Amino acid sequence: MTASRSRLWAVAAAATLLALLFIAPFYFVLVNSVKALGEIMVDAASFPDKYLFSNYSKVWDIIKFPKALLNSVLITGISVTGIVIISAMTGYRLVRKPTVFNKILFTAFISAMIIPFQSVMLQLVRVTSFLELRANMFGIVVCYLGFGLSLSVFLFHGFIKSVPLEIEEAAVVDGCSPYGVFWKIVFPLLRPIIVTVIILNGLWIWNDYLLPVLIIGSNKDLTTIPLAITRFFGQYTKQWDLALAGLTMGIMPIIVMFLMLQKHIIEGISSGSLKG
Repeated sequence: MTASRSRLWAVAAAATLLALLFIAPFYFVLVNSVKALGEIMVDAASFPDKYLFSNYSKVWDIIKFPKALLNSVLITGISVTGIVIISAMTGYRLVRKPTVFNKILFTAFISAMIIPFQSVMLQLVRVTSFLELRANMFGIVVCYLGFGLSLSVFLFHGFIKSVPLEIEEAAVVDGCSPYGVFWKIVFPLLRPIIVTVIILNGLWIWNDYLLPVLIIGSNKDLTTIPLAITRFFGQYTKQWDLALAGLTMGIMPIIVMFLMLQKHIIEGISSGSLKG
């Protein structure tokens, strides 16, 4: 009993240290977001001598935060919705119609997951420029759909294998159309993996910087929060006090969404990647 209790305490201590390690970046961001720049340069780890909540109001005005927030919400929301719908339908088709072509298509999706974005970004810029997809919301959404479908199709493909085929056969016998079977019977059963796909792609798109830089460019009307925060970093000056305040404001919406949906992550990922 003593040895078992000792191991339990050791595991608890290790888990606590690991948790502190992951929480440390949030501490530095939050604490330094209410400091003066000089105080950050002297000691970034200490609590501020004077809390400057005015940093947040300055950031709100400088980067036009409501506009940047709206752009991030629209781009993330439209992209994630498209990824969920298209990947769910694709995964369902690949599972229920295992033809040779569909098997090759699924292999292509899996293969696309291992291709680094940096290896295709120059070609992406050329293609989007040729198709006039740059500097507009439609272009950035199309790019996110292309890069987000591979992993999402893989997760849906694995999860749909766990959906009993007998349920669909019973619906067909009752006169349900093929589209009705998917949208009324199958799609509601995919809620755990849908939430997982929403979280994974939402976190990625919300915080992404490189793809918006390449596609949105200098179009200030479509500036997202990560792009707006870069205004505080110039060639000779780095306004860490304002940048960290803007970062705090930018990550709050996505953290709230994550906390609301996190209970579905483990179930969705384990089902989508291990079943079948």
